Amino acid sequence: MAQLDTGDSKSNKGGKVRSKKQNASVDLTAMVDLAFLLITFFMLTTSLSKPQSMDLAMPDKGKDVKDDILISENRTMNIVLGPDNKLKMYMGQLTKPLEGPKDLTYNKESLRKEILEKVQSVPMATRTTAKPEGEPLIVLIKASKESSYKNLVDVLDEMAIGKVKVYAIVDIIPQEDQLFEE
Repeated sequence: MAQLDTGDSKSNKGGKVRSKKQNASVDLTAMVDLAFLLITFFMLTTSLSKPQSMDLAMPDKGKDVKDDILISENRTMNIVLGPDNKLKMYMGQLTKPLEGPKDLTYNKESLRKEILEKVQSVPMATRTTAKPEGEPLIVLIKASKESSYKNLVDVLDEMAIGKVKVYAIVDIIPQEDQLFEE
């Protein structure tokens, strides 16, 4: 039982006779119970912050794709993730690239700068009469088996920072895997 005593524990040494006063005490048990009830209530009713995740639409592996999708080479950027934090970028197709393959690093001076430049330049290069604002940049992200998960997340973060509207994670082809054997 929690108790608060306010009485004096000194003995009377004087010659005066005084009447004995009762010690005032306050029972704190109810207040302790209330405190624990409040703590329990607030713990159970608060909502914890949910982890933030990026929405990523992945194609269904079970369905067979019958028709190839033709994409303009001048608006297709390929980012290839390799082993040991290596990164390569090229525009168009690997057999006849319009630009690259370039060696990049996972920082804002390299990868982010390249993405932002392409986002700005590609819509101007592909203007048509149907769409005066131009077609958006399409980024194909290709990760080798030796690349790390952290590097893939870093590239996806750069897609969000660069406001790339259309990007996909696709399988790497053997020719792209050979880029890192040099």
